Amino acid sequence: MQNQPNFKPSLDGTLYASQPKLPKLPVPPLNETLPKYLKSLEPILSTSEFEHSKKLVEKFQNSDIAKQLQTRLENRANEPGRPSWLEEWWNDLAYLGYRDSVVPFVSYFYAFKDDKKIKTQALRAAVITDTALKFARRVTDHSLEPESIKGMPLCSNSYQYMFNACRIPHKPSDYPAQYDPSLNQKITVARNGIFFTVPVVIGGKQLSISELESQFNAIINEGDGLVAPKIGVFTGDQRDRWTENRELLINAAPENAALLSEIESSILLLCLDNTAPVTMSELSRECWHGDGRNRFFDKPCQFLVFENGKAGFMGEHSMMDGTPTARLCDYILNETLVDSFDIGSPDVRPNLPSPKPLIFKTNSKILSALEEAGARFDAEISKQQLYTLTFHGYGKDAISKQFGFSPDAFAQMLIQLGYYKLHGKCVPTYEPAQTRKFARGRTEACRVLSSSSLKWVKAMEDYTVPAATKVDLLTEATQMHSKFVADAANGRGVDRHLLGLKLSLKDGEEVPAFFKDPAYIYSSSWQISTSNISNDNYSSWGWAEVVPNGYGIAYSVNKDRLQFNVTCMTNEFKLNAARLCQSIQDAAVDVRDVLFKAGRAQAKSKL
Repeated sequence: MQNQPNFKPSLDGTLYASQPKLPKLPVPPLNETLPKYLKSLEPILSTSEFEHSKKLVEKFQNSDIAKQLQTRLENRANEPGRPSWLEEWWNDLAYLGYRDSVVPFVSYFYAFKDDKKIKTQALRAAVITDTALKFARRVTDHSLEPESIKGMPLCSNSYQYMFNACRIPHKPSDYPAQYDPSLNQKITVARNGIFFTVPVVIGGKQLSISELESQFNAIINEGDGLVAPKIGVFTGDQRDRWTENRELLINAAPENAALLSEIESSILLLCLDNTAPVTMSELSRECWHGDGRNRFFDKPCQFLVFENGKAGFMGEHSMMDGTPTARLCDYILNETLVDSFDIGSPDVRPNLPSPKPLIFKTNSKILSALEEAGARFDAEISKQQLYTLTFHGYGKDAISKQFGFSPDAFAQMLIQLGYYKLHGKCVPTYEPAQTRKFARGRTEACRVLSSSSLKWVKAMEDYTVPAATKVDLLTEATQMHSKFVADAANGRGVDRHLLGLKLSLKDGEEVPAFFKDPAYIYSSSWQISTSNISNDNYSSWGWAEVVPNGYGIAYSVNKDRLQFNVTCMTNEFKLNAARLCQSIQDAAVDVRDVLFKAGRAQAKSKL
């Protein structure tokens, strides 16, 4: 019988104890948001363009329709039983209704630090899986402590979609499916594009690390000798095509629906790849997309382990942002990378059932569709550039203690300066601020580019500007950035509010000229899309650019180093990921030199 995706967990226990206390996401007043919006336009518009946009903003702010839209949004926010005025809109517009392929464009990855104790694929996979299952039990029995910042609890709602869950392709929007953990004590393992089901509890006892290792070795041996359709590549296709091909699979044979359900309902997915990446960029690429066949991109949590023992994680983004999955991976790596980690008994029960391969029944239409999906995936990936930079000149300790800056704001300014060095201009830049202090909160946009950052960037490239002046300008720019981030985290940013107003228009109502202004569209076209997850256990992390003429820049400000993973497309816009990494490195050196000249930092020998 097919496992029906209609399970709804009760949100109780320790993990969800703070949910009733969380405030709702606010709706900022118009007279607060619109001036912030105007200020964000100053560095990207000419004087005449800015004056035109200013008039449109003033006209909109004083119009009856603006007041009506604000009232509608406030009423929506105050509706009983609606945790967040934004949640449904955002989940659909940004994720579930998104119809391009989730890889490379939406999903994200973490590349793990090497485990010096473990060099073999099956054992590293077993250690990661065993530790992930411990975390999963605490999520599913709700005993995990909720996250908090400065004593304030964060929303735990997204944890319900972490395990025993899957994104299901559907027109016009996908939907999340959840399955009962008590009925699905199994994981899915992929090898050579073939999926295997592995029960993790047998005879009432969870498989040990040695038993998991034995099962994974068996899968490697069997998978490499099997020839079967590699249906995982369907999940890397455009969402409408995957929707159609999923129906094609289900209609081809009654057992195919059950096989899909086996994957979709499993706790997590483990991918045992037959590659051995060595360089940072090679590992990043394998974690970002691999060959597209040994994956099931709709699973929220995929762990990736390679033949040389290197490993990583891929997250499906629709119902969960990076902070919960980063917590999961932190737990795994903090537990397993220490020298004292105990692998446990080497004994393996002799009666363990063999892993079950999931062999789908196909026909000529399915085989043709698989070939076409694979060709589209390969063509898209071939356009993608990726380059990973680790800068060892300094890190968080020096930036905060010796230089005296916010590490995140400092790194953002390096990105601005690096882009300017390469392209001779600055462009709209996005950094997410998490809003999980509010019920069902996810993210708000921080508009990084400011008049202060642009003034500093230009000063840095002008050798006639004194070092002390450059440092003063950097101080002003970083302080401005930190304020933007704080406002966004408090639900008082620009972009989500304006989106809510626009979506509050009723059918037939004319769209105000404010929303048609090219500056409104351009200012939120993120030619630099950034995000910061700083973790010493990651060798890199990242995702793709969000517009064809833009870069995706994932960065980490670690104790003694900075890491940047840069992606972009090879197309008519002539962007270059490797060159931008070099420009960011040059920017990091230039800023350090200026700080020394201005006497802001200690002697070079101490760095």
